[in-house]
Amino acid sequence: MSYCCCVAELWDDLLACLDLETLPDEAGFEGKNLHLEYHRLFGGQLLAQFLVAAALTCPEKSVKSVHVLFPREGHADEPVRYTVDRHHEGGTFASLAIQARQSRGVIATASVSMHKAEDGLARQSVAPVREVPADSEPVTLGMMPFETRSSISLDAREAGPPEYRLWLKMAKADPALAPALAAYATDLTLIGTALRAVPDVSQADAQKAFTSAVTSHTLWFHRPFTTDAWLLLRQQGPILAHGRSFGRGDLLTADGTLVASYAQEAMVRFK
Repeated sequence: MSYCCCVAELWDDLLACLDLETLPDEAGFEGKNLHLEYHRLFGGQLLAQFLVAAALTCPEKSVKSVHVLFPREGHADEPVRYTVDRHHEGGTFASLAIQARQSRGVIATASVSMHKAEDGLARQSVAPVREVPADSEPVTLGMMPFETRSSISLDAREAGPPEYRLWLKMAKADPALAPALAAYATDLTLIGTALRAVPDVSQADAQKAFTSAVTSHTLWFHRPFTTDAWLLLRQQGPILAHGRSFGRGDLLTADGTLVASYAQEAMVRFK
């Protein structure tokens, strides 16, 4: 099967996962799982489904921030159920607590802050964005069904600055899914970014030189955006310590508009 066919199938699979089923009696939502050759349920899928569940719960507001913990490994052979508790819902803001469950118990929890759009002062202070670099190359990231380009390989074992820039563009989708799709994209490369500073090791050595698992992931959404134009993930991995990595990044449009920011902590244990 060609790579293009695989990407198209994974894209359709991802969109199907974001079509959550509403359970009867206000019991929450249920989501399908991606069909991936992966050793656990991918955290990016859970991030994306949490955002869809929040949007379905408060359709007049958008997600302002989400903080997710991953206390237990999920299994791909069982659907995920999402239960939502409204801590507060006013005219402008709402706060939700969402649990993702399988038969073994809670596999992830999310604290979600939502906000109804309003006018206000607008300014930003971020480094300018270059155009998609001419020396960048297509990047194959098995769980990302997007067009992706970068000038850096996270599979290289030469030590370098723990920084990474990944350009991505998705096929057309419902604009309401943009936050969920972006959240999915932010989950995959932050551990590899931190590992760039370690000589003779790269993300390709996962499960061989080291084991890793994301323990928490947070996103803040600043402005509306679409995913069918070029977006830049610009991220840093400033520290590895005590068996953990920490990374952070910004999501920017091609004209340099900052639309989201994110951070992640992960367990990284070297063998």
